[in-house]
Amino acid sequence: MIRMLEDFNLLVSTSRRNERNACSEIWYLIGEIGDRSSEAATTGIIGLTVAKTALDPKDVVRKLREILRQKPWEVKYILKVVPIEHLTSATIKDIAEVAAELAKNIGEDETFRVTVEKRRSNLSSHEIIDAVAKKVKRKVNLDNPRKIILVEVVGEKAGVSLLEPDDVLSMEKERRTL
Repeated sequence: MIRMLEDFNLLVSTSRRNERNACSEIWYLIGEIGDRSSEAATTGIIGLTVAKTALDPKDVVRKLREILRQKPWEVKYILKVVPIEHLTSATIKDIAEVAAELAKNIGEDETFRVTVEKRRSNLSSHEIIDAVAKKVKRKVNLDNPRKIILVEVVGEKAGVSLLEPDDVLSMEKERRTL
């Protein structure tokens, strides 16, 4: 568990007591996509697992979406998959620096929002959002942004990603479109 939290690029949510099943399922599905050397582990946090793949985490999400549409019976335990682009220590300074670097990929005419999810952390969501937003010189749109700077804090680690709204895979939302 500790080793995986040091290095992961997918955050996988599941229901309570299905963490090990979700680990097996994400490991199997990533193998089907083409990375047979991926790893998955529980985090000790109810409903949360992590995975590390050699593939681009956003591509993994897109391919998992295809699997769900073609073979929905293969996804039983995973509820949500979030790609993590950069992992850093969970300090406001480090998070803001990583976010500023990622924000360089937000076009001048694009809007953005900062979203923070925290687990086992005393950091203030408002302080994280303020620190990140100050570093991004683009227009904010909280309701319908073109890009989302997602900060996922898990204890002493923070995963930061620059995402478009459909880069996160929610199984429940996808199943409603089937």
